[in-house]
Amino acid sequence: MNVPLHTPQVELLEVSDSDFDWMLGFVQDHKGLRLPPGGVDDPVVLRIVRDMTNKLHAAECAGSWMIVRDGEVVGLCSYKRPPSDGRVEIGYGTAPQRRGVGVATAAVAVIAHIASADAAIEALTAETSVDNLASHRVLEKNDFVRTGHRIDEEDGEVIGWIKKLR
Repeated sequence: MNVPLHTPQVELLEVSDSDFDWMLGFVQDHKGLRLPPGGVDDPVVLRIVRDMTNKLHAAECAGSWMIVRDGEVVGLCSYKRPPSDGRVEIGYGTAPQRRGVGVATAAVAVIAHIASADAAIEALTAETSVDNLASHRVLEKNDFVRTGHRIDEEDGEVIGWIKKLR
């Protein structure tokens, strides 16, 4: 599949296990990339995303990327698990110091473009905390619509979202 993995704002680079070693501080000077001050995210979150990525790769699903802007890894985005029943749930996050400039919005647009080229994916889904207004805007700007609310054991009340691709 030859789908562009970039917009003028961001580039998505498929993330590997060695990329996580670098983001966690186990490796220095990695692929000519930089990290923002304070890193991409909390080490606990990086380990969770690393585990998700390893499960995707074990299922032969490419669906986990670093969000890169001007040579700096400013966030991560991925499918949360391999596509099933024509749907795939996405997740994304931006380094705290790099929020509010459209990086997540651009990354989700690229994910939607990638998914639209995959005949097995008919829709993208996502969940956001009811209090995460910035994430609501990211999804709204990418034509996701709300599907309802539910209570998550870890996150409390969340809003469900969907973007139909076909």
